[in-house]
Amino acid sequence: MQNKILILHGWGGSDAPHWQAELAAAVAKNYGTVSFPLLDNCHFPNKNRWIKQLKNILEDFRPDIVVCHSLANMLWFWLSQERIPDIKRLFLISPPSLATQIETIKTFFPCPLPDTLHAKEVTMIVSDNDPYITPDEARKIAGHFGITPIILHHAGHINTDSGHGKWELIEKLVMRSGK
Repeated sequence: MQNKILILHGWGGSDAPHWQAELAAAVAKNYGTVSFPLLDNCHFPNKNRWIKQLKNILEDFRPDIVVCHSLANMLWFWLSQERIPDIKRLFLISPPSLATQIETIKTFFPCPLPDTLHAKEVTMIVSDNDPYITPDEARKIAGHFGITPIILHHAGHINTDSGHGKWELIEKLVMRSGK
C-alpha cells in the first residue's frame, strides 16, 4: 500500500519549478497519493490561520509522510505542541532560525521547539549557506530531536532561487519511504 504524502510550502508558496512542485508531480506520476495544498494567503501568512488550515488537512487527508520547507517547519513545530496523530516520516527542509525577525512572518516567531514532532522518523536537510539559518543552529534544532541533519554544501535556502527545481535526493528519500 502506498503512503499518503503531504507537502507543505513555506512563505510565498512553492510553485513550479520549485522542488516541492516537482516532488508532487513525481509522486502523482508514480500513482502515489499526494496533497500539495496552497496555504491561506501564502505571501502574508498568519500562524493561527495556517494552523487551523493544517489541522483540517490532517483530519481530511491523514498523511503518512509530511514534507515541510522553510516556514512550514515552524508551522509543524507549533502544531506539534498540540495533540495530533503521529505520522511515519517527517522531512524538515531548510527551517529558518527560531528567532527570525522578518515583519511579514512575525506571527510564527519566536518559535519554541516542541517536545515531540509526532513522527516515527525525521530527516532534516539544510544548507551550509542558507541565509535564514546557520549550520550551528540547524544542528542544535536537530539535536533537540535526537537526529543528525544532512548539511548540503552551498545549496542556499534549497529553493528555486538556489537552483532547486527537480531535486533527485528528496524524490529518492520520499519515494523510498513511500514503498
